[in-house]
Amino acid sequence: MKLSDFLLPSDVLLNVRAADGRQLLQDMAKRAAAALDMPEGTIVSALQKREELGSTGMGNGVAIPHARLEAVTKPFGILARLKQPVDFNAIDGQPVDLAFVLLLPASGEGEQLGALALVARKLRAPDILTRLRQAKSGPE
Repeated sequence: MKLSDFLLPSDVLLNVRAADGRQLLQDMAKRAAAALDMPEGTIVSALQKREELGSTGMGNGVAIPHARLEAVTKPFGILARLKQPVDFNAIDGQPVDLAFVLLLPASGEGEQLGALALVARKLRAPDILTRLRQAKSGPE
């Protein structure tokens, strides 16, 4: 499995504006809902429920909000680079400027864990974070 299996260049958003983590989740859920032809409220609710279990802010300015949904048949991702970092209750207390929303099928444990692990691994690599923060376009 590779990122391009569930993240299209058109789903990479640059210079996103959000007042806080909650608005960021809502904005990204809206985008995902349009792409997946699903109700936005379903996605927002699932992402917020996951955040209530513990922040998905993994540190170093990165968050990976994720949720399992019955209507999702394969992993789907959206990557956002924020214009201004927002508080996301990250483990290191630092604000988040890169967020990767990952929506996963409700079944299929192995595929889910594989997609989430892949995203987490990529977003821990300092060279990748630098390139993401300097990218001029989504495909970049």
